[in-house]
Amino acid sequence: MALRTIRIQGDPVLTKKCREITEITPKIRELAEDMLDTSYEANGVRLAGPQGGVLKRIVVIDIPDEKNNLLVLVNPYIKSHTEELAEFEEGCLSLKGLYEKVSRPDGVTVCAQDLDGKPFEIEATGLLAVCLQHELDHLDGTVFIDHLSRLKKDRAKTKLRKLRKNDKQA
Repeated sequence: MALRTIRIQGDPVLTKKCREITEITPKIRELAEDMLDTSYEANGVRLAGPQGGVLKRIVVIDIPDEKNNLLVLVNPYIKSHTEELAEFEEGCLSLKGLYEKVSRPDGVTVCAQDLDGKPFEIEATGLLAVCLQHELDHLDGTVFIDHLSRLKKDRAKTKLRKLRKNDKQA
């Protein structure tokens, strides 16, 4: 187990588009394990490659209350989404302590590969759909506050600066 440093808002790696994984190697399997361990250690339920400092298209999700539980998605992409939108309060390990309501499609179909390189498809609604969209955004250099209006995004950035300042003083 190797814990990775979670990159926080302002780190340029979070704004870059990730490269596809061309081969599932032992290093990719180790990366997935490290990402899971890092997420658990931070009391999170998901982590994308860039949050661990790696520009690779890989995501790990483990929602304890969902029937699906642990998901490792290699080269995931959204195949389709519903027209109906749902609003959820989102947070992020890279924007720790910040929570904002974000409107996203209520349902998605995501295609990916597992750690054996086998393709699979998952249909999701509710919290899992939000998690999938949130993490896949990271793979394209987007964080959840990028979905907010300019005014709300500016307020969120101000709130985030205050949270960081308070963390440093504590």
